[in-house]
Amino acid sequence: MAMGTRKRDRQPQMWVAVTDLPTAVSHPFYRRLNQFLPEHGFDDFTEAQCASFYAETMGRPGLPPGIYFRLLLIGSFEGIDSERGIASRAADSLALRDFVGVSIDTAETTAAGVWLDPVKAQG
Repeated sequence: MAMGTRKRDRQPQMWVAVTDLPTAVSHPFYRRLNQFLPEHGFDDFTEAQCASFYAETMGRPGLPPGIYFRLLLIGSFEGIDSERGIASRAADSLALRDFVGVSIDTAETTAAGVWLDPVKAQG
């Protein structure tokens, strides 16, 4: 039996920084919609319309209305009829996260349902 030799190259690092991960290519429809909405003041409009439903100092900060309505648009466009289904779909897709404006390392994305349930309870 021949003698084996030990490999002297070190194993590369196991952990990868989030900033080093490749970004997903957005779907052309969502990319164009994400250009259209800010051009027409979508976020400012939704925040102004929903301001009376959010408490200024009570509890944790609420989900911004622009994100909430973008998630509802995803549900409508993709035929998802439950809020948990929408949250699960958005959590799985980098392209949809890009559309919504939520990055991988954002604390708001820890579990399906976390995005939508607190907002639903406020209404």
